[in-house]
Amino acid sequence: MTKLPLNVWILTVAQALMMSVSPIIVFVGGLIGAKLAPVSNMATLPIAAIIIGTALAVVPVTIVMKKTGRKKAFLFTAVYSVIISLCISYTVHIGSFYLFCFSVFLMGASIATVMQFRFAAMESVNLELMPNAASSVLLGGIAAAFIGPEIALLGKDILDTEYTGSFILLAGLFLLSFFVLLTFKNPEVDATHSNSPQRSLKEISKQPVFWVAILSASIGYMIMSFIMTATPVSMHVMDGHSLTDTKFVIQSHILAMFLPSLIAGWTIRKLGTTKMMIIGLIAYLICAMISFSGHHLGNYWVSLVLLGVGWNFLFVGGTTLLPQSYQPSERFKVQALNDFIVFGSQAVAALSAGWLVFALGWETILICTVPIIIFHMIVLLRSSFKK
Repeated sequence: MTKLPLNVWILTVAQALMMSVSPIIVFVGGLIGAKLAPVSNMATLPIAAIIIGTALAVVPVTIVMKKTGRKKAFLFTAVYSVIISLCISYTVHIGSFYLFCFSVFLMGASIATVMQFRFAAMESVNLELMPNAASSVLLGGIAAAFIGPEIALLGKDILDTEYTGSFILLAGLFLLSFFVLLTFKNPEVDATHSNSPQRSLKEISKQPVFWVAILSASIGYMIMSFIMTATPVSMHVMDGHSLTDTKFVIQSHILAMFLPSLIAGWTIRKLGTTKMMIIGLIAYLICAMISFSGHHLGNYWVSLVLLGVGWNFLFVGGTTLLPQSYQPSERFKVQALNDFIVFGSQAVAALSAGWLVFALGWETILICTVPIIIFHMIVLLRSSFKK
């Protein structure tokens, strides 16, 4: 296999450090919310807040990158994230639910920036290496799957108020990522294609590959977020599973999200992008069936692992397809639209998950995903027949 450039591995390490915020919020956001929220069905609002923040920050973050270059935007975000992490710690210390949610919301800009790492990696390599570059950066999520929850538990009791220390340790991770990103170099495409002619989004959106790519990533993220957001509440708060078991399931899920990236390039070459995404949807269906069959630890673990694998196949597939719909000079606006739709869909899912799991139960969460999975299965099958 052709050697990937240093830029890709710098972004992989930075991804491992900065993306640790996601498993921390997923793991303890709902638990902190359950303690501080005025009503129980608002417990998962902090998780929804970071996703909403991500969706709203996507376009501004992309505009900043276009004007300043990727490196300056990455470095600024690392510093910004240190400050916001400390703010979150303070809001937990004073026990303010709404300030906690607002601070977590502000962290969405950090996630929006980190999600641009995959595009920066693909811009650093030739066309044939793009799947490998994108999946290699996502491997940083494997480390984040362990670092995030471990940091959350390590910092849980180091200060008087539970979890305040967790977010101070998170600030340290962002500070470390700043020094890692100092070695990153802006891809040459920033200079060579900035003045090339551009098509309108309306014209670009007429291409079927554009919508297949966006739908795959959006539905992948939406269903994953819908089930994942409700899992800690369903497991720990409603079913009484221990915090250790809940952490194990969430860690396994996040590991399963990123571990298939090790073979993503091989999978795409052997199966093709469409077949890989169809397998991801099948994994989602099996996940729903296993979760529906019981509330035992094994049910949660197997279903959340399948949920992670399904997400990876859909997200990597969509990410790999997206560059086929735009020219280099058009990349920022197409990437911004893609991520806005992806994280907007995820935000809707996260917001509704908290209410549904308390109001209607875990099984309702699972049933709601099935029509969406079947719909996208039809879309992918139709697009494959047209080729």
